[in-house]
Amino acid sequence: MNRFVAAERALRSAAPHQLVDAVRDALCNDYAAKSVQLLLADYGLATLQPVHPAASAPGSVPAHGNNPAGRAFGSQEPFVEKLTDGEVRLHLPVTVRGDRLGVLVVTMPSAERAEECLDELTDVAQVLAHEVIVADRDTDLYLRARRTDRLTLAAEMQWQLLPGRACARPEYALGAQLEPAYAIHGDNFDWSASADRLMLYITNGMGEGIEASLLTNLCINALRNARRAGLSLADQAALADQAVYGQYRGDAYLSVLLLDLDLSTGRLQVVDAGSPRMLRLRGRGVDALDIEAQLPLGMFEETDYVAHELEIDPGDRLLFASDGVYDVIAPGGERYGERALARAIMSTSLLPAAEVPRAVLRELAGHRGTPVADDDALVVCLDWFGPGRSPE
Repeated sequence: MNRFVAAERALRSAAPHQLVDAVRDALCNDYAAKSVQLLLADYGLATLQPVHPAASAPGSVPAHGNNPAGRAFGSQEPFVEKLTDGEVRLHLPVTVRGDRLGVLVVTMPSAERAEECLDELTDVAQVLAHEVIVADRDTDLYLRARRTDRLTLAAEMQWQLLPGRACARPEYALGAQLEPAYAIHGDNFDWSASADRLMLYITNGMGEGIEASLLTNLCINALRNARRAGLSLADQAALADQAVYGQYRGDAYLSVLLLDLDLSTGRLQVVDAGSPRMLRLRGRGVDALDIEAQLPLGMFEETDYVAHELEIDPGDRLLFASDGVYDVIAPGGERYGERALARAIMSTSLLPAAEVPRAVLRELAGHRGTPVADDDALVVCLDWFGPGRSPE
């Protein structure tokens, strides 16, 4: 049995709370590693937090910036750090299908040893990423490690609804982020992909606190129930509309943008149910994609919805934002609006989709003048590469 297969088996057979111990034992015994540490990105994507922090190992570090772990996390490429005693510290992305979980930090005894093992250790980090996702079903260890502060109950409920914060395939790449990460209320996103389709929902929630979270939970699960029953996009909207109206009788409702992308053609079906904004970056221009507005879900009984179709071209970038983005008011009274959002899209055009939402929200914080938002702010970025394609 080769050492990579042994490391993979050790991770797959480890107890959920012992993944770090398992990877440490495998890398120290079979690869001559001196130390191993797992850093996970916090909910705000601001810091990389250690799992099982040790006094002799680096603690929390910025997730972005001029530090080795941050460079590996941002670039999604291994970063090699040379230490003063001849040892080498490898910073390896821990990522699942484009969803950036954190960084595996491995100290090797020499540059030669590190170079020899780099490719295999990079693969071990990817196996670890998959196992962390599976382990989250059975232990809170990794969820707790991602927190720099306590989540509100509403935020806890919202984060548990999410499919992830990024996803990538040869045809597309997705990235999303919610703020304030530790106190979100009703904004949400959801996606699901099959061999030939990608379905995406962007929800602009109503209300605050637990009530907002309960409303969004009902809506998202109604949409999932309809989607998993094989219903069309319009019928998904209708079923969720009935579920929300049946519970709240029109006293509460949600604005939702529903999208169904045919991965073989690039044809996009859209239901705009009082939705968040949708902008498109094509080439060097940004334009708003205006779809016929329909009623929010749950406003009235038995509303009929119609899906509208448009085509997107390979290389297009779609960006979706909730009202907590475009309605933000600067200290001087200026509304952020679509013009500022278009400038933010242009300024982030060279970033991968997974990095765009955080960068846009950082620009929004500068406009707002305060680091903490008063309202939920949701940004989702979708890059379309084309059938069977990948980014250049």
